[in-house]
Amino acid sequence: MTLQIEERAMIDGPDGLPVEELVVNIGPSHPSTHGVGRVIVHLDGEVVVRAEPVIGYLHRGIEKMAENRTYLQVVPLTDRLDYVGSMYANWSYCRALERLAQIRVPERAEYIRVIVCELQRIASHMMGLGASAADTGAFTMFVYAFDQREKVIEFFEALCGSRLTYNYVRPGGVASDLPEGWTDAVLEFCRTHRTALAEMDKLFFGNTIARGRMKGIGVLSAQDAVAWGVSGPTARASGVNW
Repeated sequence: MTLQIEERAMIDGPDGLPVEELVVNIGPSHPSTHGVGRVIVHLDGEVVVRAEPVIGYLHRGIEKMAENRTYLQVVPLTDRLDYVGSMYANWSYCRALERLAQIRVPERAEYIRVIVCELQRIASHMMGLGASAADTGAFTMFVYAFDQREKVIEFFEALCGSRLTYNYVRPGGVASDLPEGWTDAVLEFCRTHRTALAEMDKLFFGNTIARGRMKGIGVLSAQDAVAWGVSGPTARASGVNW
């Protein structure tokens, strides 16, 4: 795909006088972005007046690759869909397969799946918070968040031997039972994690500079969220009762 981009263009300023608009091409591989993506940004000074996302850089062709593999061999492919949420991708695929094959999963395996996915949620959120903090210059918050994420990653490493792509949730259950002492360690983490969250809330969201750099930026109204079909936590953050 090729886009022709004008580096500069004339637009009408707030007083009606023509001003020069700067067009910046960010990505698809850029040091300021997390992952592969491309955005064509139109700037009026330091104000973004328009942004054009160019999608498709993370397309891996997993559906096509899965055509020549067994059901079990597809599980590692789902790990790569989202490296900070691999457990959920494993579970989503396995659940679809189990419904098609009418497989009943043992109750213990269901509980284990919920536990590992909730831990995965914590790890994912800690990465998101840490990266957002680093982008606003709050590096201390980044360290706090990634310290909490590291604890979860260590649980996964003890569980399946891997820190990112787990291949743990399998059709019909999970790859292995919980190792000895694992449950007690997770319960202790849950207790200390509450304290860490309170510290991070005060450190980051109570910081005047951090709030000033985020407040009012990138706001998605409830009306726009509904119009664009936004769902889940993003919709709730916009005030939609989802």
